[in-house]
Amino acid sequence: MFYLLDIIGTMAFALSGALTAMNKKLDPFGVFIIAFVTAVGGGTLRDIMIGRTPVGWMRDLNYVYFIIAGYFIAIIFRKKLDRLRTSLFLFDTIGLGVFTLIGLEKGLDTNLHPIICIALGTMTACFGGVTRDILCNEIPVIFRREIYATICIIGGILFFILKRWNLDNDILYLITSCVMIAIRLMAVKFKWYLPALNQK
Repeated sequence: MFYLLDIIGTMAFALSGALTAMNKKLDPFGVFIIAFVTAVGGGTLRDIMIGRTPVGWMRDLNYVYFIIAGYFIAIIFRKKLDRLRTSLFLFDTIGLGVFTLIGLEKGLDTNLHPIICIALGTMTACFGGVTRDILCNEIPVIFRREIYATICIIGGILFFILKRWNLDNDILYLITSCVMIAIRLMAVKFKWYLPALNQK
């Protein structure tokens, strides 16, 4: 199930990246590059930082296949998908929760401190989107007032609190991801934002 969610999250981020690129009127190759870096950018950075090479998508070609599938789905059904922003937002939110957990687990596998694990989880979930937004000449979502990376940090803290209770891993993953998804949905619904800092 965890692997399946990882694949779904990868494909969802590929769709998100492809649609963003098409909104910027990029050519087909440009759209594919944006879809690819959105899907694997965070995981690639994480693997390089912990010395896990070749990186994950090079070890398992299923990730590449699903990114390609997401790319073609975005192109073929782009008009319909553009009307399904709510669905894509939900997949993006699920991917955020799943990729945070993957980063946490990779950090634990490398025997890193919990704070570093939380940082890895946040990078895994967010830095594909950061790369996408930079390449598309936009301010990355995590640098705006929208609550995004903060959710990863909250999820990471909750993960380690629950882990001390020796819960079954499946229950631990389920609770942590559900809390993160719920916070993200409520933040958008009720328009929760972080305060902006001004020089004045």
